[in-house]
Amino acid sequence: MSVPEADPEERLDRNLNELLQELRVAQAGVQILFGFLLSITFTERYTEVGIEIRVTHLVTILFAGAAVALLTAPAAWHRVLFRRGKRERIINSANRFTVLGLAALAIALTGTVLLLGEMIMGGWAGIALGVAAAIGFGSLWFLIPLRHR
Repeated sequence: MSVPEADPEERLDRNLNELLQELRVAQAGVQILFGFLLSITFTERYTEVGIEIRVTHLVTILFAGAAVALLTAPAAWHRVLFRRGKRERIINSANRFTVLGLAALAIALTGTVLLLGEMIMGGWAGIALGVAAAIGFGSLWFLIPLRHR
């Protein structure tokens, strides 16, 4: 049972601080992933891959880029709306951005596992790794938490 907070502003401060801490973790990972995905195109082996790998790679980069945009949007909103009395709106919007950003990140990570599986093992084994990643991220990040809601 939670203890009611004395002041709604204290609750908003706490919610914003918790959200920003969570975003710090996700932002670092997604930015490293984005850089890794961009660097792949400059490898010698990339010139040899088929169109299905290139399309998967492009879609994965687009989802990683969307994750970067969505997971950094709360900081931008906070800066632009700072001291404008919009903290509750910032937190509500930031929560939506974060959930969507995590979904985009899950897809980008799944695409990355699929790409690496295809490059290393090829065929059905690579696809199986991608499916396993999708099930893992989907379950750990969304299905299980939603069951406990």
